[in-house]
Amino acid sequence: MRRYGKHTDEDDVRVRPGRKGSRPRTSIRPKHEDATDGLVLTVDRGRITCLVDERTIIAMKARELGRKGVVVGDRVGIVGDLSGAKDTLARIVRVEPRTSVLRRTADDDDPYERVVVANADQLAIVTALADPEPRPRLIDRCLVAAFDAGLDPLLVLTKSDLASADALLETYAPLGVPYVVTSRDELAEDDTAERVRERLAGRITAFVGHSGVGKTTLVNTLVPQDRHRATGVVNAVTGRGRHTTTSALALPLPGREGWVIDTPGVRSFGLHHVDPSRVIHAFPELVPGTERCPRACSHDEKDCALDQWVDEGHADPARLYSLRRLLATRERREGD
Repeated sequence: MRRYGKHTDEDDVRVRPGRKGSRPRTSIRPKHEDATDGLVLTVDRGRITCLVDERTIIAMKARELGRKGVVVGDRVGIVGDLSGAKDTLARIVRVEPRTSVLRRTADDDDPYERVVVANADQLAIVTALADPEPRPRLIDRCLVAAFDAGLDPLLVLTKSDLASADALLETYAPLGVPYVVTSRDELAEDDTAERVRERLAGRITAFVGHSGVGKTTLVNTLVPQDRHRATGVVNAVTGRGRHTTTSALALPLPGREGWVIDTPGVRSFGLHHVDPSRVIHAFPELVPGTERCPRACSHDEKDCALDQWVDEGHADPARLYSLRRLLATRERREGD
């Protein structure tokens, strides 16, 4: 049995055969106990911007991390030049365990998961009430992803000056999801922006939404000292146009000890990665009723015990309907 540390000998050093001048390499990896803690703010073509002691630095992922990805929101260990001076580059040598991971796939039949953000605890689902029209199926999918990741959802409805929010709010009322309604006319007013900030205070909130719903405009209003994104025009019918947010970016919420993470606009939200059995945990009053369900129950079949559970008065029928509607999004494409 090979031993390391004090008992390491020359047998523990591997030399690449057939390469002159090749340096011996050891299978022992450095622990980097002296690495400095940092927070990943954005990732752009391999260059990772991190916050370290209230200054931003540029870093690259160390080779020893292998295929382990680094995403916005990650807590990392960094070594090297941490001055933040121009043309300096540090190395990320450690990624701390994540408390949550928001994932999506490009489509439901795509097995490749894309991590959107790490360590968030709230998902703000931004949708316009008009121009473009609301897309309830996309909202449902984002809700499923939030429940699966253990994030608290928040509905942010924009452009209420163009259409009423009543119908959409009625649809989601049984879910008990908190919401904020804004209009373009009121968004610049301090009290409207403050209502949104109150929902974000002390939390790490990832913003998601279809392109053109006003997500980036909202983020720019919430973080006025850093108007980090340009806003563009997107055709309400085709979805085509200038999609201005191309990478996720974490920004500190002024005076609220929270973080806002702006993410690129999405046209779809694939749920290939989602385990439907985890979605029901967002409906705690229904969970005890599943004990009577047959094995591998989809909760939308003839023998599902949840119907009887609701009939006995343990839960609101509207909640069961909402659960089944969300679970159905896992089986249907967003355009269906």
